[in-house]
Formats: sequence, C-alpha cells, structure tokens
Amino acid sequence: MNEILVMSPGPTEVHEEVRKSMARPMTIPDGHPDFLDYYFGVANKLKKVFKTKNDIRILNGEGILGLEAAMASLIDPGDKVLCIENGLFGKTFGEMAEKYGGDVYYFSCDNKKPIDINTLEKLLKEQNAFKFATLVHCETPTGVINNIEKISILLKKHGILSVVDAVSTLGGEKLETDEWNLDLVIAGSQKCLSASSGLVMLSISQDAWVMISNKKKKIPSLYTNLLLWKDIQLTKTLPYSQPIHLFYGLETALDRWNREDVIARHNLLGNGVKQAVINAGLSLYPDSGFSNTISAVEIPQGITYKMIQDELWKEHKIFISTSLGNLSGKVLRIGHMGENCSEEKLYRLFKALTIVLKKYGVFLKEDLHKAFVNALSK
Repeated sequence: MNEILVMSPGPTEVHEEVRKSMARPMTIPDGHPDFLDYYFGVANKLKKVFKTKNDIRILNGEGILGLEAAMASLIDPGDKVLCIENGLFGKTFGEMAEKYGGDVYYFSCDNKKPIDINTLEKLLKEQNAFKFATLVHCETPTGVINNIEKISILLKKHGILSVVDAVSTLGGEKLETDEWNLDLVIAGSQKCLSASSGLVMLSISQDAWVMISNKKKKIPSLYTNLLLWKDIQLTKTLPYSQPIHLFYGLETALDRWNREDVIARHNLLGNGVKQAVINAGLSLYPDSGFSNTISAVEIPQGITYKMIQDELWKEHKIFISTSLGNLSGKVLRIGHMGENCSEEKLYRLFKALTIVLKKYGVFLKEDLHKAFVNALSK
C-alpha cells in the first residue's frame, strides 16, 4: 500500500529528524532561567532565514495569530491603514485591521497578477497619509507572488510602515527583510520550514517597536499584545508558557534548512511544476507572478475537484486541495514547499494525477510526470 502523500499548501510533511527531536525529554522547562537563552538561540537561527538583524519573536499559535497581533498592537481607532491586496488573504488582512478600528483603504488588483507597482505609485502620490500598509507576499489561493521589494521602496518613500504576511514564503522564496526595509514580517512554522504547526515568528524593526510603544490607547488584548514581548531580554520573563517541544522541532527544522540552498531547490522545482503543467496542456490560474511554493491549476471542463481528489485518495493515497472563496472547486492547489518541495514526491503526484485525469477523459499533450522530468533536465 502506498504511503499517504499530502501535497496541499501546508502544513507540510514533518521530517523524521524533526519528529524525533520533538520526542526528546523536556530538559529546559520554560520557567527555567536557561529557557530564555534557548529561546533567543532559536530566534538567532531564524534571523538567517529572515535575513535580518531585527528582533525576532516566536509566539505559540498559528500564523493568523501573528497577523492579528500586528493589528492589535499597531492600530488606534481611526488610524488610516492601506491594504494592498490581490486576493483572499490580502483582503482578509484589511478586514482584520477594520476589526481593530482601522480606517482601511483597499488598493485592489487583479488576482491573476502581482500587485501593479505603477498604479500603486500613482495612488501614493495622491494619498499617502497611512500609518502602515498590509501586504501578502504569496497569495496561496491563487499561487501569485507579489514584489514586496518594490512595494516596500514605495512605502518607505512616503514614511509608511510595512506589515508583511510571509507565512507561505519564508524559507522557500527570496526574502530580504533588512535589504528591502520590511518593518514587520510574519511567518509560520508549518509551511516552508516544515516544522510542526503551532509557532508563529515575527521580525520586528525598531520603527515598528516605536509605533507599537507610542500607541495612544492600551492594546485591547493580552494574548495578541506584542508590547509584552518587547523587553523580554531585560525582564528575563516570557508573557506565557511556551511549547518547548515545538521549539525543539523548529530548531531542528532550521538546522536542516541551513544544510542546503533551499531557495534554489524551490526555484528549480517550482519552475519544473509550472512547465510540466503548461507542456501537458493544462492551465495555470495566474497569468504571471508564479510562486515557487504553490501552484494553482485550473480544473479541466467535464471533471470536478471531488472526482479528482476521491480517485487520488482511493487509488494512490494522495491529497491535494482546491482553492478558497470563489475559486473553491475551480482550481487544484499543489503545494511544493518545504519537505514537499521534492522531485520524488512531485513525480509521484504527477504520475497519479496523469492516471486520474486520463481515466476521466482529459486530454493531455504530455504525461505530467514525464513533462516534469523533461522540464528539470533542460
């Protein structure tokens, strides 16, 4: 029987080495003075992935905790917030800001393409009195990646703080936090780093700390209050108990990440997936801005996601997902990030998908798995 293969856009497979590290005895309880040293040791390893000298804070929760903590800690009611969005998660970011009282302006773009930099530049020449801007590096429902480097340059030009959702890109796509002057970058443990779900990591610039510290009203939360984390090196205490075993797993995952050029692997195999889909005669959902961590493929006419997934699971023990919102049931989403960014796993998926699509009468110009191999050999 085939082993189960999950190729959705995260959580990704957790390597055996990481799982074993999580099974270690709890040698440093989080209330012990040495735990803070361990905490910052893991944070320093994350700095290499974020490419930053900024403060790193690790909170126990899913990636959404980081997004909400940023909103809770930055916004005073009535603050003007710019939501730069071209998809579901970008828009959700803006809606989250509204829940904390932000006066949100939505700069909305085509969800099949990256954010339009020229149009954004024109907007900011006319309207730029924003406290900060929210943006998503990769829109996982569509597989579109945004040029946050160029966006950040425009924001900094007008003194606007940047808050970036990098949950599905940190460790898999090029991300230069300091070089690109990104203020608050949020990521999760369960995507490209392939640690277990449950930890959110934030890179916080000094400008961001100043804005958080100068908030007029008290932060309306305990769990999402980033100010409680600002001076933990001085106070030698953490706001609440930490899941030590998740830290063990994250540290091991980071050590694995440092053993190779993971970004190059994602670039190679991400391009291979894109070319395989196109050469087989299928259609990618985006028109441009293809992500190296996820691909969204349009479902051919005459077949449904349920038909494809039921057969993939029944005969091959493989799971891939459809999209979210109004794209649910219209596209297949293939996650090729972290441990799932593997030539062997993608080959197995494409071979099974070829069998399933042909069974339901879908014409392919070339078998997907063969197209994938040919793409990688060029």
